[in-house]
Amino acid sequence: MTNYNHWFIRARLKTRQLLLLVALAEEGNIHRASQVLNMSQPAASKLLKDLEDVLEVPLFERLPRGMRPTWYGETMIRHARVALASLNQAHDELQAAKAGQFGQVSIGAITSPALVVLPEAVKLVKANHPDLRVSLQIETSDVLIEKLNQNKLDILVARLFAQHDKSDLRYEVLTEEPISVVARPGHPMLESKNLNLKDMADAGWIVPPAGSVLRHRFELMFQELGLRAPVNLIETGALLFTTKMLQESDMLSVLATDVARYYASHGLLSILPIDLPCQMEAFGIITRRDRLLSPAAEVMLRAIRVAAQTVYGLAPAEVLPGA
Repeated sequence: MTNYNHWFIRARLKTRQLLLLVALAEEGNIHRASQVLNMSQPAASKLLKDLEDVLEVPLFERLPRGMRPTWYGETMIRHARVALASLNQAHDELQAAKAGQFGQVSIGAITSPALVVLPEAVKLVKANHPDLRVSLQIETSDVLIEKLNQNKLDILVARLFAQHDKSDLRYEVLTEEPISVVARPGHPMLESKNLNLKDMADAGWIVPPAGSVLRHRFELMFQELGLRAPVNLIETGALLFTTKMLQESDMLSVLATDVARYYASHGLLSILPIDLPCQMEAFGIITRRDRLLSPAAEVMLRAIRVAAQTVYGLAPAEVLPGA
């Protein structure tokens, strides 16, 4: 039998208190936070004091020019964001149901699967559920996992790293990711025989920002061969700039092979004839264990699995653990 004797019921926790926590975190000032919520400052102060009294901990430090969350405050703010996002999602789904629509799903992905898996998955979903609303964000894995934890995304196709808290995450591995060297069509190195990294060490390179997984792998593959990592660099994560810059110069770049093949198939770039001695870590489907997916998200999850099976040639047993 479900226990309804939750602390927030006993505390008579108000939605406006959750809104106030988030507003204070964003504004850093109770006067501005109360204005955002269209309430008086004394009313906002009382809401916060009542919550602190119930929890028996200070949620904010009172500073001369504003307020700063304590560790307790950071914890409550994080959960307040999740709770409010969930309530907004519930409203959206109810409105969609009233309007005869199927619902909505928010997906996050790193670039490679966003290019080769998600178009197939979305096509499958739209064929059967044309009214299902789909939103997609393409970002780094760190950014996506943070948004998943804030309940801003339903499903990810991304990587998990050692620093990520995996206790509440479900992960279904899909594939590892090879990388390729790309250049403009007609680049002199395209005609080179037995091309190797030593031939490229002095070239100009367009590389991902420092701290990214691909940048680390790029530098490591030179170092492991006793070569100095290239120093003639442009750092960017912007693919549009990278492709344009490559087309107008003899610089080189490294891209996930699926992304490189996409640009090569459209004649925008060419893949150099060299097998790189490294690849990126595997990526997969990531969802939260502690949250039930909406019917719309379940439909999208199944479609992603089917599309991944087709694209990566995976057997169903590999794609559907626990399904």
